[in-house]
Amino acid sequence: MAMQLCNRRVTQVTTNLVRQIAKPKSIKVEGDHLLRGNAATLSIRHAHTDVQVPNFDYYRRKARLDPSKSYRDAGDATSPYSYLTPIGMAITSAYMTKYIIRDIVAYVGPARDVMSLAKVEISLDAVPEGKNAVFEWRNKPIFVRHRTPEEIAREEGVNVSQLRDPQNDADRVKKSEWLIVIGICTHLGCIPIANAGDFGGYYCPCHGSHYDASGRVRKGPAPLNLEVPQYVFKDDSTVVIG
Repeated sequence: MAMQLCNRRVTQVTTNLVRQIAKPKSIKVEGDHLLRGNAATLSIRHAHTDVQVPNFDYYRRKARLDPSKSYRDAGDATSPYSYLTPIGMAITSAYMTKYIIRDIVAYVGPARDVMSLAKVEISLDAVPEGKNAVFEWRNKPIFVRHRTPEEIAREEGVNVSQLRDPQNDADRVKKSEWLIVIGICTHLGCIPIANAGDFGGYYCPCHGSHYDASGRVRKGPAPLNLEVPQYVFKDDSTVVIG
């Protein structure tokens, strides 16, 4: 009996609640809000026609206040500063870039001990006439030959059309009495022997290549003449190689 009364009470309360929710309620307008029964307040967004355009004259330069004048006609006294600022920044950037590039090149470049061997100064007084001296440059042997007048005449009279690597003697020397070549055989890189061979110049003992007193290949498997390095005569008794 008690259970039946409880069920009827629950059913009646539920029915009343549903009817109350489904019942339409009146809508009222109060000020800027819509009121719908006991519901939450809804805001209304109004359209404004009196919006003021911002005025930035306070931030503008006096020479630019007249909108009828162009930028060029304004005659602004501060225009030079507008050009000098980017120019100054460009100069500063170029100056900094120069030092950055210089540091990078110095970092990736050869060491100072290697650069010190880039050029070698040789005293020619130490090489008597008719002799050949050997010096080191960039880990390569340098042959410096003080040629006699007979050797000079003999090499200048060679018919270059018969040579494997045709070169005139005058094209291989800057002073006729001095022959300066890299002492490495052009065949397989051996070091020739001076004042030896069939032509009185250099002889490679590895595979039998013969060079004359101008460093030109005359016999054997070597394909090219001995290489002539870059050099300049500092004076009559000093030569700088490199």
